[in-house]
Amino acid sequence: MASPNSLSIYEDESFTIHTALLFSSPYRMFLQNISLVISRTSGLILKTYSRASASAPDPLPPSDIDLTHLTILPGLVDAHTHIFLHAYSEVSATHQMLHESPVERILRASNHARAALDAGFTTYRDLGTEGMATADISLRDAINRGITPGPRLFIATDPITTSSSYTIANENPTLHVPRLADEADGTSALRAAVRRRLGAGADIIKIYADQESRAGRYPEPSFPGALPMRFPPLWGDVPQHITLFTAEEMAAVVDEAHAAHCPVAAHASSPKAVIRAARAGVDTIEHGQEPSAEAISAMRKAGCIFVPTLSVMEYEVPADVLPRMYAHTYAAWKDGVKIACGGDTGPVPHGQNVRELELLLGAGVPLADVLAAATVRGWEACGGEWCGRRFGVLQEGWAADIVGLEGDVREDASALRRVAFVMKDGEVWKRDGRRVG
Repeated sequence: MASPNSLSIYEDESFTIHTALLFSSPYRMFLQNISLVISRTSGLILKTYSRASASAPDPLPPSDIDLTHLTILPGLVDAHTHIFLHAYSEVSATHQMLHESPVERILRASNHARAALDAGFTTYRDLGTEGMATADISLRDAINRGITPGPRLFIATDPITTSSSYTIANENPTLHVPRLADEADGTSALRAAVRRRLGAGADIIKIYADQESRAGRYPEPSFPGALPMRFPPLWGDVPQHITLFTAEEMAAVVDEAHAAHCPVAAHASSPKAVIRAARAGVDTIEHGQEPSAEAISAMRKAGCIFVPTLSVMEYEVPADVLPRMYAHTYAAWKDGVKIACGGDTGPVPHGQNVRELELLLGAGVPLADVLAAATVRGWEACGGEWCGRRFGVLQEGWAADIVGLEGDVREDASALRRVAFVMKDGEVWKRDGRRVG
């Protein structure tokens, strides 16, 4: 925790926000009548103090902001996003990657960033550009330079996978197909791949711990008029996942990344992949929705964070399967697995990120734990102290990321969709329900 002395140099350029109901993410409780003194220079909270009254000071100093009519949360974190993708209900992933121009995808990404900010999400953990190479680095830097508004981005650039395991299905060898991943096999090659990602500027290393197996044997029709395969195998309509890396390979990735203070996220669907990745020491498990008590136990024992991505599951999985996924997520929480809120946003719409919170609530996770999953756990998923900046908590020394909701979220969860105020790093982006800047 930063000391008061280390922040005192900014106090001459500070202002105060007054609240009546504020969520404390470390303690998972709501505090009353808290004021926060914020530095305009650093965008950090200089100090907090309690007031005797629920009302703001009268008269209110000109620089102060009265938010006593709103429920205050730390800025929200979506821990699994793809800023360059838009909803698959509009255009399939394949057609986005093959046919939308880089300019269109960049412009869409800028719109996505603003929509996320409007919805109260001040941080995105972006886990792959899906055919846009290292464009996420440039977008992250443009946001950090104040060129375009958006959440702070923690980016992975290309995920790391084994040879030819995560590619766009294509039967035309003359067609140029965008690269989706940095492919490597063997511990030495994987260490080199991690170094390439770090050298490119990645904040996070993402690996594909498993993937649908040998889908190219019976490819689905990929364009209008393509003929379907006749007499497919009996398992043709059931995803079959195979683990891509050995335990030694995964451990090499984690060792190389952690040596550079960089967290590792693992896409893992099958219990086998979840268990292997957790034991290898990855920081987060993405998806992991095949029910398994052993997988839950492995995540808990390893201390890794589970990002269940229920939003994309709601879109992609048959309705009769979803209850098992919700039960699995609840079981993980009940067993003490750390949960972070990430919707795989992009395949599901940016700006609707709060759906993940709603689904976690629907799965039975208590409100306080859901809010923690979308704030301080999100910071931990991004790397925690390795981030270089603290966010997701409203206390001294942390970023002044503040969201104000109309209504008491403890009584009405729909308040999560009524975002009236958004501040990121001490800068107001939404006030009285309207965009600022």
